[in-house]
Amino acid sequence: MSRDPVLIMTAKGLYCPAGDFHIDPTMRVPRALITHGHSDHACRGHGAYLASQAALPVLRHRLGRIVAKGAGWGERQQIGGVTVSFHPAGHVPGSAQIRIEQAGEVWVASGDYKLEPDGVTEPFEPVACHTFITECTFGLPIFRWQPQDRILADIASWWASNAALGKASILVAYSFGKAQRLMAGIAAQGPILTHPVVDAVTNILRDQGYSLPPAQEATDQITARTHPGALIIAPGSALSNGWADRFAPYSCGFASGWMALAARRNGIEAAFTLSDHADWPGLNAAIKATGASRVLTTHGYVTPFARWLSSQGYDADVLA
Repeated sequence: MSRDPVLIMTAKGLYCPAGDFHIDPTMRVPRALITHGHSDHACRGHGAYLASQAALPVLRHRLGRIVAKGAGWGERQQIGGVTVSFHPAGHVPGSAQIRIEQAGEVWVASGDYKLEPDGVTEPFEPVACHTFITECTFGLPIFRWQPQDRILADIASWWASNAALGKASILVAYSFGKAQRLMAGIAAQGPILTHPVVDAVTNILRDQGYSLPPAQEATDQITARTHPGALIIAPGSALSNGWADRFAPYSCGFASGWMALAARRNGIEAAFTLSDHADWPGLNAAIKATGASRVLTTHGYVTPFARWLSSQGYDADVLA
């Protein structure tokens, strides 16, 4: 097997010397492999992009005109001295883990991932490897998610209670991934409206063939009077820039894994702990499923999680 590290951390991000490419770089580079389209993983300015075929439409929508190619799931291609392939991460539609093989040694960069199927996103696929670079956004034992069906039922009950009181329900969620997961999972009991930013991404995913229920864009002409008791799915900016005012009176809820810590703040009346990242049991299960003996931690509670993995017999460290 290769004696040199397959991936190293540089000032511009995770770099593969033998392939001369970066993974999710934070600064401009000639060649970038992208795990998914969230802004902390995909930014403008790279010379060329490679992502899963399923991730490309959202990438192009968010980044504008880019030179980009897509790869099918599990499709292997040679880049310099390494073989690369993309595998479902379960985080958001099109999200990928990236497998890199060099001289018989296999490393996997996880990107962001979750294990629980959500009904929209391609389910997480464990990829056998020697070294696994894992995110650990929620890498503490306090983070343990309830089943999705239970959280969605809680949201539906909250919506129904608000409607009975003559209130709209504004549910704050990330516009890509979380918003569509909510749309697909919540039982419709009235009009479901989406912020224009959410609507744009939803239409892109629907055109790709993702199964998403009908929803109506909340245009300027739509108000609490035209759509009483509606559920409005919107990004957090909708609360700070006055966009949501026309739906008053309304109740505000927030769907995020961070609601496990911040139950009520900044006018949030209802908190729903629903995350697109793996929780503590999920992280541990995913790592075990890879068969990796070496694990490097990134994005989150990196030091405590690496210490925990070391105590469990892994050769673990922080990806510095």
